[in-house]
Amino acid sequence: MSNFSFLQAEWPDLHAEAQRAERAALADPRTACFYARRTLELAVTWLFRAESGRGGSLRTPYKPDLSAFLFEPSFQQLVGPGLHAKMDVIRKLGNSAVHSARPVAAQDATSALRELFHEAFWLARHYARNVTARPEAALQFRVELLPRPVSAEPAAASVQAARAAQEALQRQAEALAERDAALRVAEQRSATLDAELAALRAEVAAAKAANAAQPAEAHDYNEAATRDLFIDLLLKEAGWALADARDREYEVAGMPNAQAKGLIDYVLWGDDGKPLAIVEAKRTRRSAKEGEQQARLYADCLEAQLGQRPVMYGTNGYEHWLWDDAMYPPRAVQGFHKKDELQLMIQRRASRKPLAQATIDGAIVERHYQHRAIRRIGEAFEQDLHRKALVVMATGAGKTRTVIALVKLLERARRKVVYTDFGDELGESTEVQLATGAPAPATSSASVSRRAPSCARTRTGWPYTSCAATSRSHRPTWANSRRCCMKRAAR
Repeated sequence: MSNFSFLQAEWPDLHAEAQRAERAALADPRTACFYARRTLELAVTWLFRAESGRGGSLRTPYKPDLSAFLFEPSFQQLVGPGLHAKMDVIRKLGNSAVHSARPVAAQDATSALRELFHEAFWLARHYARNVTARPEAALQFRVELLPRPVSAEPAAASVQAARAAQEALQRQAEALAERDAALRVAEQRSATLDAELAALRAEVAAAKAANAAQPAEAHDYNEAATRDLFIDLLLKEAGWALADARDREYEVAGMPNAQAKGLIDYVLWGDDGKPLAIVEAKRTRRSAKEGEQQARLYADCLEAQLGQRPVMYGTNGYEHWLWDDAMYPPRAVQGFHKKDELQLMIQRRASRKPLAQATIDGAIVERHYQHRAIRRIGEAFEQDLHRKALVVMATGAGKTRTVIALVKLLERARRKVVYTDFGDELGESTEVQLATGAPAPATSSASVSRRAPSCARTRTGWPYTSCAATSRSHRPTWANSRRCCMKRAAR
């Protein structure tokens, strides 16, 4: 008996691949994750065949692979964020099984199959052409149906066997990809494909209309488990093993409730045993920012207990917010930071010097409004806790000098600075001032427009440059640079 028996009637190929994943779930988790991803890929490909083209709701992505299919906006809108997160979990677990040398736990394989079950259930409930063959709304994934391994291999042989299995999976994945590509080419060349797809879309539309009349309100998609699994995956990708009991559900004292206690969803620890960050997980249907106040209270308790205020994350599995209230307001991020990155964030709290106490170099800027602009930027960063500042100055007001003085001020206050410009001439002028603190000599518009291209020289000083092709120093005139480029090309 299989968790995926309801697929056999209309999707026998999906049923066969899902059964392979089931058979290997406890005996060979790496293989199970591979076949779970394979089943998902076949299901998503079927959806694009049925729903794309004229009259369909899906647009064909830029390339025919699983990642492009999943992140096509029309597909995300069709399946919704909850089901899309499940599919992405399966994709990540399958990719890790094939391409990563880390061992794959049976729990990961079981999680992949559970998410695949929900995806297959959704497919059958919405697209089964035989309404009576649809799975029952209350049907749930049953772990006890997974076949138990017959025998365990010796520990010494298991490592070699796992390595060989991974290599075999990589070869099989390449072979399947080549086969799928060949099938796609054959389908494109088929003269009757359009007629077949039109008939299929008509059947799918009729099935969707019939299935929509009988929604599966009783089915529990277990989005909370998917959220936790997805957060765990993102943390592990950032290098957090989550192997200790203190990493999850960490109890703190001092909360403003009747018990004066609280449980932090995740705590990320430094090598010194102090907390670097906490993660507050909210329900998938709620905003990740709703946990801001609760995270602040948890951070207060940890700081009182252990003497270090952690960085705070808020997430619902789909959105992630980072908040270091000692430095900046909350901001959206794509995932979680690594340990060394969080340690650097904590260290910067003490290493940075106040911008208001740093001196402005009067040799670079002398005008009062330049000093005022630099001080106001410092106030925006330190007092207002902003992460951006825009300075608008008229032509000739000394924008470059103001920025250079600001860069030097930030460096003195132990800030990292990346300076970019939109032109080589401005870049050369700024480079000299940053290196020496002295103003660069003015250049006429003619010399600017006829300057040597950057491909023929390397900057060694102003106003002379050294030609990479001839090793001769010269002023950057068009004639000299053209000769240098011609000699360089001749070589």
